[in-house]
Amino acid sequence: MNRSVIIAIVIAVVVTGWIVSGQLDSFTDESGSDANAATQEGAGVSTENAPAAKKHITSVRVRSFTAKPRQQEVIVHGKTEAFRVVDLKAEISGTVEKVHVNDGDRVKAGNPIVSFDVRDNQAKLLEAEALIRQRTIEQKAAQSLNKKGYSSDTTLASANAQLDSAKAQVMAMKIHLQDLVIKAPFDGYIEERVAEIGDYIKEGNPIATIIESDPLLVTGQISELQVNNIKVGGEGTATLVTGEKVSGKIKFISNRADPATRTFRVELEVPNKGYKLRNGVTAEIVFKSNTVMAHLLSPAFLTLNDDGVLGLRAVGNDDIVIFYPIRILSDTVAGIWVDGLPETVTLIVVGQDFVRAGDRVKADIYTAEADK
Repeated sequence: MNRSVIIAIVIAVVVTGWIVSGQLDSFTDESGSDANAATQEGAGVSTENAPAAKKHITSVRVRSFTAKPRQQEVIVHGKTEAFRVVDLKAEISGTVEKVHVNDGDRVKAGNPIVSFDVRDNQAKLLEAEALIRQRTIEQKAAQSLNKKGYSSDTTLASANAQLDSAKAQVMAMKIHLQDLVIKAPFDGYIEERVAEIGDYIKEGNPIATIIESDPLLVTGQISELQVNNIKVGGEGTATLVTGEKVSGKIKFISNRADPATRTFRVELEVPNKGYKLRNGVTAEIVFKSNTVMAHLLSPAFLTLNDDGVLGLRAVGNDDIVIFYPIRILSDTVAGIWVDGLPETVTLIVVGQDFVRAGDRVKADIYTAEADK
């Protein structure tokens, strides 16, 4: 074997040995790390709740936050409804002689809606009044004869009764004549008038539908978990899908749940001057509830722990990281309101996703200049 071949073999053996030596060292390091991790996992140590041994201290930025009073809100989806809807019906039978309103007209309490023909009824009234005059003469004659002893007390009593009966008939006819004019029972507007001139309306048949929409009701169904957070007389605000926003007070909360949905009906009474708001419009109602202490902060500070729980990381004593599970109360333009934190807390606002609970960190106070 010549010399050049021997030199090539020796170089190949040396290079192979050097490569194998490096892989063994790498395998030893990785195996050691895996073994340590497996030992910790077997011992039940959480990577979120326990500090890593000999871990590099991470620098984070922190800010102090103090809780403020926050009035909670209950949001309910619903719709607008009229305060009252009444179907006016005929109290007597008769022919419609005149209509005083049309669909959409506004009316005041006592305004006439339709009038029936009164001619036949006026004749009956005149007949009843004539009967009163007759019974009056008969009663006076019986009274005079009774005083002179020519008539018994029974005859006088019968004459008095007949006079009273005639008076009652006249009163009934006058009430009957009043019923011939159908009037508005309250302020509102005519949604629909079904009676027309010349129609013969039987007793109990519909005449018109009148609606009172000032005030207006905004109704919805509130869940059984939130119904105890509001009360009658409490404040609320409704935003209609058409863009209008109105405020009012809670008028009614049902004591009986809907068996299908387990929710309770709630009514918010709001002003509606000029009937500008319509019935049946979809609305979102926000009811004011009890006041709690909460923190207002940016949603960018939120993070998740290893179990997927939403929360915030803070720095406690000795610069040790603490994880606080939180609950979001509301989302506003200024930020989110959360509870679940101490009254005063130092939160990690930069670097919270690179540390875990139990880690020791180097905390720097966050300032606006730090971002520049």
